Amino acid sequence: MSDGSDLRVRRWLVASAAAVGLAVAVGGITRLTESGLSITEWRPVSGILPPLSGAAWGEAYQRYLAIPEAQTVHRGITLGQFQALFWWEWIHRLLARLVGLVLAVPYFVFLARRQIRPGLRGRLLLLPVLAAAQGVLGWYMVKSGLQVRQDVSPYRLTAHLGMALLIFVICVWTVLELRGARSATGKTSQMLRRGTLAGAGLALVTMLSGGFVAGLDAGKVYNTFPLMGGQVVPPGYLLPGLGWRNAFENPAAAQFHHRILALGTATLLLALAAAARRPQVPAALRSATAAAGLAVIVQIGLGIATLLSRVPVGLGVLHQVAALTVLAAALVAAYRAGRR
Repeated sequence: MSDGSDLRVRRWLVASAAAVGLAVAVGGITRLTESGLSITEWRPVSGILPPLSGAAWGEAYQRYLAIPEAQTVHRGITLGQFQALFWWEWIHRLLARLVGLVLAVPYFVFLARRQIRPGLRGRLLLLPVLAAAQGVLGWYMVKSGLQVRQDVSPYRLTAHLGMALLIFVICVWTVLELRGARSATGKTSQMLRRGTLAGAGLALVTMLSGGFVAGLDAGKVYNTFPLMGGQVVPPGYLLPGLGWRNAFENPAAAQFHHRILALGTATLLLALAAAARRPQVPAALRSATAAAGLAVIVQIGLGIATLLSRVPVGLGVLHQVAALTVLAAALVAAYRAGRR
């Protein structure tokens, strides 16, 4: 496989990762503006076009008024207010379709031209497959809020986020493999190898816990830091009758766990950055762990600011984008710490 082929595949994967990041950001806006249920139908092809007449807008508006969210959260919503919600969800769905094309079309073109390394063809086939599955999962998520619930299921929302993150990880990790970015000189200790992998894994788990925070609107309770309700463990941490579901359906518990995971991720990545400062550690790994440490400091600051200000849309989206940056930096560090 030529270097030129690898370069083209790398550029495609970088563009794919960026497209996924943009979709996650717009999805965050859709969630924060409570726009996600404004389109009550799933039409993968014809749904590309928005309502084009007053009558079509009226039909879409009436369909929305029939769901529980319109009768509770958005009770009394006007047609103009509905249209503001509609456009965010429409943009999100249009962008999701475009991301699917970015993930699928170049793959099959490169495959036909034999420009993908044989060992990577199966892995990269996951990208168009997951893109299609993500569309189905997105509709499955929306359906959960159309009949009984006033919003979407936090389980389905987190699964939707998790699939986007899986696509993102595949893209980033494969780019690193194609660049051959592992350290060629110097000594990498077992502690750094395991620690960087754990850091990437913990960053991923923290982001998934953020899915439950978003799904439960848990960021709008206990808007203080570092204590919650004047306590380390917040009042109402355990709700009777929930059992194991308490961690995923109780807003106080979801926010507490997200805080603990975020602080744990920050502590680990900063400790790794400090440990990698030793002279025998390869320079590439030192810079990667330093970048991950810097990214997580910014992310913690954004998280606290978002919490204290009761999750405004702008800060909430920045917090999500910064989380992807932390994950990408942690993946780079984990890759560079691996054996040759």
